[in-house]
Amino acid sequence: MSGSKRKILIVDDSELNRSLLADMLEGSFEIIEAENGTEAIAILQEHELEISLMLLDIVMPQMDGFEVLSMMNHTGWIKMIPVIMISAETSGAYIDRAYDLGAVDYISRPFDERTVKHRVACNFMLSVRQKEMSDMLTDQIYQKEKDNSLMIEILSHIVEFRNGESGMHVLHVNMITQMLLEQLVRKTNKYHLSQADIRFISTASALHDIGKISVPEEILNKPGRFTPEEFEIMKSHTVEGANMLAAIPFRKNETLIKIGYDICRHHHERYDGKGYPDGLKGDDIPIAAQVVALADVYDALTSERCYKKAFDSDTAINMILNGECGQFNPLLLECLKEITPKLKTELKTVSLGANAENKLQDSVKQILRADKVAASHRSIYLFELERQKFRFLSDISGEIIFEYTSVPETLQFSEWCAEFLGVPVRIADPSECEEWTNVFPKEDFEKFLNRLKNTSPENSVVTEKYLLNINGQQKWSKVIAKTLWSDSEAEAPDGAIGKIVDVNDETEIMELLEKQAEHDSKTGLLNHTAAKNRIDTLITEARSRGKRYALAVMDLDNMKKANDEHGHLFGDEVLCALADRMRENIRVTDIAARMGGDEFILFTEYKDSSLPQIKRIFKRITVPFRNFEVSISMGVATTENFEGTYDDLFKMADTAMYTVKRGKKNNFCYFDESMRGLLESGEVRNDG
Repeated sequence: MSGSKRKILIVDDSELNRSLLADMLEGSFEIIEAENGTEAIAILQEHELEISLMLLDIVMPQMDGFEVLSMMNHTGWIKMIPVIMISAETSGAYIDRAYDLGAVDYISRPFDERTVKHRVACNFMLSVRQKEMSDMLTDQIYQKEKDNSLMIEILSHIVEFRNGESGMHVLHVNMITQMLLEQLVRKTNKYHLSQADIRFISTASALHDIGKISVPEEILNKPGRFTPEEFEIMKSHTVEGANMLAAIPFRKNETLIKIGYDICRHHHERYDGKGYPDGLKGDDIPIAAQVVALADVYDALTSERCYKKAFDSDTAINMILNGECGQFNPLLLECLKEITPKLKTELKTVSLGANAENKLQDSVKQILRADKVAASHRSIYLFELERQKFRFLSDISGEIIFEYTSVPETLQFSEWCAEFLGVPVRIADPSECEEWTNVFPKEDFEKFLNRLKNTSPENSVVTEKYLLNINGQQKWSKVIAKTLWSDSEAEAPDGAIGKIVDVNDETEIMELLEKQAEHDSKTGLLNHTAAKNRIDTLITEARSRGKRYALAVMDLDNMKKANDEHGHLFGDEVLCALADRMRENIRVTDIAARMGGDEFILFTEYKDSSLPQIKRIFKRITVPFRNFEVSISMGVATTENFEGTYDDLFKMADTAMYTVKRGKKNNFCYFDESMRGLLESGEVRNDG
C-alpha cells in the first residue's frame, strides 16, 4: 500500500465485518485492523499521530467500544481522531451514549457500501477542515493578544497625560495582577479561575481607574491632603468608571465589560468592609477586584507620585502586611509575599521594555504590515476551498448537514440541503429568517444555540430532538452537532457542524414527550409540578442524610411595566433572560423552575449558611436587561429544623416573599417567626 494514504483503524471482533469494511475503503485509505478494544488502544498508543479516522464496534470482548471511547476521552485522542461507531445495536440509548462520549457518526449494520464510503469521506474531510481552521485562526488569535496589549499601552498613555501618574502604572498593575492570579491558582482552587479568566482579569485591570476622567484636574493632581469634600469627589471615580462601562451600548454582556465593571466599582473595597463605595466585605468583593486592589496599592507605594516619594519594595510589602493600606484577603497577602522576589525582577523588565518612545507606533505598524493582509486573503481562499469540498460530500451523502458560525452568525447548507428544506443556502441571522423558522421554530432553535454555547472542547457534542417541518411534513427529528473551537480555553465555540436525522423509534418519541411534559415551554426550566415532585424527594432524603436546603420563591415586581411599555414579546424576553441567569448561576444539582406567569422557584443545597449563595444569586439575576430594570421580590425558607413537606416549605418562602413585596421591593428576606401569624392567616396570596 502507498505510504501516502491516510490510515483508518477498523475495530471489530468479527473478521468478516473488518474484511467487508476494508474492501470498501482500501482504495482510498490504508487500513489497520484490531479485533478488540484492548488491541485498538495498543495501536493508538503506537500510531496516534498517523491514524486519521476510526471505525469502532460497540459489543466486543475484553474492552467494548464505549470503554475505548472513554479511554480516548481520558487521553485526549478523541480530539484528534474522529470515531464512527459501527454496530448492529440501534437502540436510542446506545446511539446517544456514543455521541455523548465523542463519536462523530453512527453506522448500523448491515453495511451499505455507498453509505459507508460517503460518511467516512464526509467525516474525514470535516476532521481535516477542523484542524486547518485551527491553524488558519492562529494569526487571528495572535492578533487579538497583540490588540489587548496595545489597549493596555494606550490606556497607560491616557493615565500619564491626564493625572501625571507614571504611564507605567497601568502596565505594572496588569503584570502584578497576572502574577497574583497565577500564584493564587497554584495555591488553591477556591475561586475556580481558568487561564481564560486570568487573561480577562489581567486585561480588564487596565480599566480600574478610567473613572478618574470625570474627576477635576485640580483635585486629581493636588499635591497635598484632600479636604473631606475633595475626597468624596475622588472616591466617585469608582462608580463613574463602572457606569461608563455599564452604559456601553450592545456590549454590556461581554465578559471583559462585566469583569471591568466589577474592577472599576470595587477596587477600593477592603476585606474588612471599610472600603468604598459599597462597603463590601470578604468574598462578597469580586475576586477580580480584590486582586487588582492589591496590585494597585503595591504599585502606588513603590512609585513616585506628586504627593510622595517611592517606597522600596520591602517597605511597601511591610506596610501592606501591617494593614497600613487597609485589609486584604489573607490568601492574596500570602501570594504577594511568595511572588515578591520574582516581582522585583519582572517590574524592572517591564519598565525597561516599555520606556522606548516609539513602542506604540511600532506596534501599530506591525499590525498593519502588508504581509499580514496577504496571509489573511490566503486563509480565506483555503477556507472556501474546504467549504466547497464539504458541500460536495454532503450533497452526495443525501443527508441534511449544516454548518453554523457564531460570529458573524450564519447558517450554511449545501445546495441540495437548502432545496430540500426550502431555505437559502446561506442564512445570516437565522433566528430572524422566516424560511428557517418555518422549519426549525425560533424558540427551539434559540434553545439549541444556547446548548451549543454551553459546550466545552472536552464535551463538544450536542444531541437533541425537536419537532421540525421537513419538506412540508412535521417530523420528530434528532439534531446532532459538534462545536468547533480555535482555542481550548476560549469562552465560547467558533461554530458547529451537524446534521438532522429522522426519529423513527416510538420509544424515543414517548421519552421526548415525557421530558417535554416536565418543562416549561417558554423558558425551558422545570415546571412547578415536576420541581415539586423532585424537591419533595430531596426534603425526605435531607432528614436521613443530614443535608440542608433552601427554597427561594421569587416574583418579578415590574413585569406589567415590561409588557405595557415595551410589549409582550419583550416581556417574554425578560422571563427567558431571568431563566438563563438562574441556570448560569446555580449548580447542576440545584433545581430551578417556573411556577407560571412571572413567578419562579429555586431549590439549592448549602452547608453552613445559605446566605452567601442566595445573596450572590440575587445579585446576578437582578442586573438590568437591555436597560430595563429587573426588580425581584424573593422569599427564602430553609429545611433547618424543618419537619414538614414541600407545600409547608413553599408557604413559608411565599410568605417571606410577600413580606418583601409589602415593604421594600427588589430585595429578599428569610422566613422567621414574626411572619407566622401572616402564614397561618392564609391571607398572603390574596394580598399581592
